[in-house]
Amino acid sequence: MDEKGRFEDPMKEENISHEILLESGTNELEVLELGIGKDQCLGVNVAKVREITAASSVTKIPHSHPYLEGIIQLRNEVLPVVHLGRALGIPTELKEGEGIFVITEFNQTKVIFHVEWVNQIHRISWGAIEKVTGMMEQTASSVVGVIKFEDKMILLVDYEKILTDINPDIGVSLKRAERVGNKAERNKKGILIAEDSPMLRMLISETLNTAGYTQLKIFDNGKELWDFLNDGYQEEQLFHHYHLVITDIEMPQMDGLHLTKRVKEHPDLKQLPVVIFSSLVSDALKHKGDIVGADAQVGKPQIDTLVETLDRLIL
Repeated sequence: MDEKGRFEDPMKEENISHEILLESGTNELEVLELGIGKDQCLGVNVAKVREITAASSVTKIPHSHPYLEGIIQLRNEVLPVVHLGRALGIPTELKEGEGIFVITEFNQTKVIFHVEWVNQIHRISWGAIEKVTGMMEQTASSVVGVIKFEDKMILLVDYEKILTDINPDIGVSLKRAERVGNKAERNKKGILIAEDSPMLRMLISETLNTAGYTQLKIFDNGKELWDFLNDGYQEEQLFHHYHLVITDIEMPQMDGLHLTKRVKEHPDLKQLPVVIFSSLVSDALKHKGDIVGADAQVGKPQIDTLVETLDRLIL
């Protein structure tokens, strides 16, 4: 690495998909620091990163979304290349063939993000990540958290939102919920939800309402939901009103794996079914939810499968 900790030889591929091992439920994550320009530090969960390689020329697609640079073939797969600077509105002189390609996989989709540089990997607690609130939440809708260091801040980007902006059909949508219809008995079941993305909070609420699940209480992160369960815990009242928990995995303050672990280790709360609904649910990572005792795991954006899972667990 150079004096700034960046890769000296960007031509060398860095496959990091198996190098970082975290115990499940520790409320920690590994963040790969990358950036646009000299000082704009951004972060991506290492669990989403499959490979890092030098940027190369792409094949243009006529009339494509402005965030999309084009497509490339990598290991017999044709993958889209997204210019991260354009997607976030960050000024940059990054040109085609320069910089770094970060190959990611989430939401059951592979996509490449084109950035200027990649730095080190940080292991941090979700509790140290500050959630985006107030005016910043409105002006930086593609940022879901901030990591503060003495000399810099790293912005955790909502990569799922960027993909949904490019192609709304791959996100959570009402069309998916309409496939499972509406059942009156769903209205009798109360559901607690932890989801940090404002966009997804709205979409999940709308789609579950469409399916008939209207008794929802939604929290910005796992800690807020846990505090609700733990601080206001009254067994008879709680189980009369609420019958299941839905949680994302990636959330500031407390992630969904740690939340699930706490619920399942509680002598009384453990009877509450917990469903993990996350872009990180995959064959490679599903064991993490199993370890902490999740009753079910559904990958975003399969909201229709989520509704069917709720029916199976509480109807």
